[in-house]
Amino acid sequence: MTHATDVEATTRPSKPSPADKGLRGGSVGLLAAVTLGLSSVAPAYSIAVTLGFVTLVAGHLAPAALLLGFVPILLTAFAFRELNREMPDCGTTFVWTTRAFGPLAGWLTGGWVVQCATLIAMTALAQVGAGYLLHLIGLHAVAGNSTAVAASAVLLLAAVTAIAHRGLQLAASVQYVTLALQLAALLGFAVAAFARPGAAAPSPGWLDPFAFTGFGQLTEAVMLCLFIYWGWDALLTANEETRDGERVAGQAAVISTLVLLGTYLFTAFAAIAFAGTGDSGTGLGNADNAGDILAALAPPVLGTALSKVMQLAVCVSAVSALLTCLVGSSRGTLSMAAHGALPRAFARIHPRHRTPGFGTVFLGTAAAGLLVLLTLVSERFLGDAVLCVGLLIACYYGTTALACVWYFRSRLRTSPRDLVLRGVLPLAGGLMMLAAFARSAYDMYDPAYGATSFHGVGGVFLLGAGSLATGVLALAVARARFHPFFRNGRTAVARPTTTED
Repeated sequence: MTHATDVEATTRPSKPSPADKGLRGGSVGLLAAVTLGLSSVAPAYSIAVTLGFVTLVAGHLAPAALLLGFVPILLTAFAFRELNREMPDCGTTFVWTTRAFGPLAGWLTGGWVVQCATLIAMTALAQVGAGYLLHLIGLHAVAGNSTAVAASAVLLLAAVTAIAHRGLQLAASVQYVTLALQLAALLGFAVAAFARPGAAAPSPGWLDPFAFTGFGQLTEAVMLCLFIYWGWDALLTANEETRDGERVAGQAAVISTLVLLGTYLFTAFAAIAFAGTGDSGTGLGNADNAGDILAALAPPVLGTALSKVMQLAVCVSAVSALLTCLVGSSRGTLSMAAHGALPRAFARIHPRHRTPGFGTVFLGTAAAGLLVLLTLVSERFLGDAVLCVGLLIACYYGTTALACVWYFRSRLRTSPRDLVLRGVLPLAGGLMMLAAFARSAYDMYDPAYGATSFHGVGGVFLLGAGSLATGVLALAVARARFHPFFRNGRTAVARPTTTED
């Protein structure tokens, strides 16, 4: 006779317990987790470099685009939260996608794609942070020299790598200060913009999602907004170092996305109210201002002296995001190595700092090398590399959301909560993300998309598709080397080594 508990054990997936990888457990609370998530998005930097482009596409409907772009992000955040409760592993989407779809999908979309997107973003963040820093200290001529900026960016990467190598507590302490400066600067800017004489009264019509003239305009604007929200999931890579990580890390993910939405909408409303969406002067529709809309608006809104504070906020925003990207990425490779999907060197833990020392230094060095390479090829090429990140984001966010549905498929009927939070919402978010992926790939193929092209094909498409194609080749090499992982889909977590000085 078979007992009911035996039947349940054979039909319901077992919940894996997180294995000790040597990280410092319980060192991060809810506030620190939220701070890491917000810092990795770089709110001041993201709104500065994205709002202008969104306005060029959507005009006064830019706030509506920000709101619509938030929808798939929020739906995906629920998927991340539920998966984290079930499998709190610092490998996050790599582990979750592997458990749902198998080792091939896990390694490619949960590992390679995530690391590619992060490395490309790190090169842009380092370059922007270095450029702003040089301007702030008065070296304007040096800031106009691409070689000098690249060299400064490499030094910045070295400094950030040293901080990340020392531990998550130090990184979180730095992020408290940088995030407070960013939010204070954006809040001050928005309040001052609304108070300026001649500022228009905000209109509810700016949030009307049905006012877009066509599907193409809507999807292009929303795709741009994916970048402005991307990065909050980096906080989940600290789940093994977070107190009550199964619950707190998921809560922090949802909280951070909601804080981002409020910050972005308030700033966008203020900017449109003050400057309008015209294509001349400081108008948000002026293409000359699109690359950094806050640099154009801060002086007339805040005055020359206080505009330096906004400049500083964007600078530290880029640097803090760079730090969090490195913290999250090194823990991702740690998990991959611990599960047997990367060389054991990535599983090395520093004996005193309890951080993935080798992985942190390796990824910092890789980002510096990629930055130098892209700078040597073309300054415009680096800009296109940043644009292709949106393609990679949509790919792995969408896959992870669908992994949630598939992993919990046998439990969706157990309660209305499971059906909605583990089924309906993640499914909708995943389909939206993959639709955005398909549409953006189609748009990026156009040689006019971005700043470069090759034989009639857009450079942004070639970079995005090239990253995925290179990933397939890397997957073939990894499959030949790491037989146990690709045969079983998961292996016993390797015991961490602490051979570093």
